[in-house]
Amino acid sequence: MLRSAYDWTLAQASKPHALWMLALIAFVESSVFPIPPDILLIPLVLADRRRAVLAAAVCTAASVLGGFLGYTIGALLYDGVGVPILQFYGYLDKFQEFQGLYNAWGAWIVFGAGLTPFPYKVITIASGVTHLDLGVFGLASLLSRGLRFCAVALLLWYFGEPIRRFIDRNFGWLSVLFFLLLVGGFVALKLL
Repeated sequence: MLRSAYDWTLAQASKPHALWMLALIAFVESSVFPIPPDILLIPLVLADRRRAVLAAAVCTAASVLGGFLGYTIGALLYDGVGVPILQFYGYLDKFQEFQGLYNAWGAWIVFGAGLTPFPYKVITIASGVTHLDLGVFGLASLLSRGLRFCAVALLLWYFGEPIRRFIDRNFGWLSVLFFLLLVGGFVALKLL
C-alpha cells in the first residue's frame, strides 16, 4: 500500500500542480498537519531535478508562513484558554518562569526544531503562547527551514538517479525508518 502511494506521489510530482501541493502541505504542516513536506519534496525533486531550488524555496516560504499561523494559534488561544487553566491549577507563576526561559533560548529552540524531525508545529504554537519576538521567530524559522529544505533538495539534485534507485530498492526499510522518526518526534514531545 505504501509503495503504491509512493509511486502515485512520484507521478504527481511531475504534474503542473505539484508545487502548489507542496506549498499547501508545507504550510499546514507548520501549524496543524502531522506529515512533513519532505514526503512530496523528495519525489518532486526526483521527478525533475531542474526544479530542486524552486521546490526548496516554495517549501521554505510556505513553511515559514504556516509557522506564523501556528504562532497566531498559540498567541490567540493562550489568553482565552491557557491562562484560566494555569490559574486554576496554580501554575501561572511557573509558566511565566518557563516563558522567560523559552524566550531567552527561543531562537535556538526554533532553529533546532526547524532542522530536525521534531514536530515543528509544536514549536510554532509554543512560540505564540510564550510571545517569542516575531522577528526572532521569523528569522530562526526562515534560516532553519531554508537550510533543511535546501539541503534535501540539493542532495537530491546532486545524487539524483542513484538516490531514486536507492529509494526504489529499499522502500520498505525507508518507510519503517520514516515512520519511526515521525513517531519518535511525537514521543519526544510527550516526554519533554
